[in-house]
Amino acid sequence: MKKKIFINIHYLEIGGAERALLGLLSALDPKKVDIDLFVNQHTGEFMSLVPDYVNLLPEVSKYTCIERPIKDIVKEGHLGIALRRLWIKYKHRQYLKTLTVEERKNDSSVFQYVADAVESALPSLEYFGEYDLAISFLQPHNIVLNKVKARKKICWIHTDYSTIHVNHDKELPIWSGFDYVVSISDDCTKAFLQTFPELKDKIVLIENILSPLFVRQQATLEDVSDEIPQNEGETTILTIGRFSPPKKIEGIPHICAEMERRGVNFKWYVIGYGPDKLIQEALDKYNMRHRMILLGKKNNPYPYIKAADIYCQPSVYEGKSVTVREAQILYKPVVITDYPTAKSQITSGVDGVIVPLDEVETAIGIVNVIQNIELREKIVEYLSSHDFGNEAEVNKIYNLMD
Repeated sequence: MKKKIFINIHYLEIGGAERALLGLLSALDPKKVDIDLFVNQHTGEFMSLVPDYVNLLPEVSKYTCIERPIKDIVKEGHLGIALRRLWIKYKHRQYLKTLTVEERKNDSSVFQYVADAVESALPSLEYFGEYDLAISFLQPHNIVLNKVKARKKICWIHTDYSTIHVNHDKELPIWSGFDYVVSISDDCTKAFLQTFPELKDKIVLIENILSPLFVRQQATLEDVSDEIPQNEGETTILTIGRFSPPKKIEGIPHICAEMERRGVNFKWYVIGYGPDKLIQEALDKYNMRHRMILLGKKNNPYPYIKAADIYCQPSVYEGKSVTVREAQILYKPVVITDYPTAKSQITSGVDGVIVPLDEVETAIGIVNVIQNIELREKIVEYLSSHDFGNEAEVNKIYNLMD
């Protein structure tokens, strides 16, 4: 008899965790397991990429209210959730007053505050039945812990905890309630345990699952030459990421200005979305609109990676970047900044290049990669001869149900 798996995620917007979920769903064998996917909000470009054999559970209206604008949910009659969110917003502001300037700057505790506040207003999901395994793929993890019936429950770490601040005492009871806590890399585990040493015995390593066949097939489905033209003597660089502080997209115009000053000819394309005020201001400040082009959201980013000469991830921190691995699968030289987990992602000079976080030094590093054709050819040759797929990681999921 097939085992039953329940998986929860907030939505399926374009993002690394969402792509990692698609990798997991694609790797799960429908002959072995039945999969129910509960998406709080049925929004995002990746909704259409959910495999046909996955049972997408219907939206539950109150669950859509967790992150949407408060004024919208009030109009829909969800006053109780709106009041809880307003109250906890006040309580979180009081908590922020107890933190140092650096802690406030890197604070991510608000998500757990909101999850705890709205949980009691959300209906139970036990009517979906009992599962052999319930997976909470993106934190906060309250829903799977307290609203779903399952023999075993696991939750995921996607974040480098050395770079953020959380409220240990509020989060610990949630993490502790799970049978296992899945980490996507050894560096993520190390950083997480610095905050939650009590959870050492619950950690299981399961890397983000990627299928080279899927990535390469998707890369051939569209012609993007109109958006990323191949001009002789011009190097094309691509970055993919949400417009949020960890991704440091707003730093790219400064990097571009430094690269232009060093005489290289290039265009830097960005696929992403989110608040772009800082990006627009930086583009004007450095006069780089002719170098940096915002492409917006893309349902299928792989043809764009294929069209680029170099993939660059200028982040301040990452858990383990899915797009970096996808670029490697498509044989692209990858340049990443030296964020805390960078060395767990690539070996500099072998399957990519790590450059300093400082924007001027980042620019110098990228220029060196552009000008060092021998290095780029060496990296491409290495990528072409190595298998970056890891579909066998899914066996760890099956083993957790035994």
